[in-house]
Amino acid sequence: MGRSKSGDTSLIDEIIFGIEEVKGVEVNIMDLSKISNTVCKFFILCTGTSNTHVAAIANSVRKNVSKKLKEKPYSMEGIENQEWVLIDYVDVVVHIFQSEIREFYDIENLWGDAEIINVELKA
Repeated sequence: MGRSKSGDTSLIDEIIFGIEEVKGVEVNIMDLSKISNTVCKFFILCTGTSNTHVAAIANSVRKNVSKKLKEKPYSMEGIENQEWVLIDYVDVVVHIFQSEIREFYDIENLWGDAEIINVELKA
């Protein structure tokens, strides 16, 4: 089940690439690995500008990870309403929000002990 650090890094890189491909915004990586009793090692959060954009980001991430790493998500939730899609890769969980949903749940502050890395995407 557990992956090596380099496995986490390549998975994160491919997820970020999938987000970048369809212009997801406000991308943060939250490192939960130093916090005890967490459900995973990393959260990756990003925002989509509409239902269609959220769905496009989710599909891009899933297809890119599948193509490059031959990995499929353990589970996917929220794809029906496309306001908050969660893609679970066991050690890395991707959260794709519409902005008002992201503001409401405020995951970054909820997990205040996590190290947060803001990802600068290519223009």
